[in-house]
Amino acid sequence: MTETTVTVTTNNENAAPNKQPGALSWIRFNYDYFKSIPGVLKIIQAILGILCMVFASPAMLAGTHWFLFVVVTSFIATLIWISIYFLSIREALTLPINWILTEMLNTCIMTILYLTGFIIQLYTWSPNYHPQIRDPNIIAGVIGILNTMAYAAGSYFLYVEWKASTPPQ
Repeated sequence: MTETTVTVTTNNENAAPNKQPGALSWIRFNYDYFKSIPGVLKIIQAILGILCMVFASPAMLAGTHWFLFVVVTSFIATLIWISIYFLSIREALTLPINWILTEMLNTCIMTILYLTGFIIQLYTWSPNYHPQIRDPNIIAGVIGILNTMAYAAGSYFLYVEWKASTPPQ
């Protein structure tokens, strides 16, 4: 008599599956950046930007239009930088971009724009308007001062990082 032996192998359920490189395999979440001072400053800038938008909306005077333009533009730029750091896009892209210099210039421009924005906002609302309309806009201007300081601090830390990464000539 002949015997037939059948060997059946099953996949081990505990074994790691074969990971195929996908379209989003380059994404690495970087939580540690937001534990550093520049990361915390970016979160503060975004939160203060939201508060400025809340208190200054809707824009009733021309000065508030400029202030909200500055706030929204800065907020979008900050969200883009938060995404770049959170998703580790700097490390994933091999483009010849000086990321620190680019971010420093962006943050310096936003600092100057915020400076003009809060001055115009406070000047516009300094006359004696109805307190129900005036007070939130004054609060938005004061929060704009705080966000100007946050962007200035971010610019300083980026400058220090850029100087440290630039080789002496």
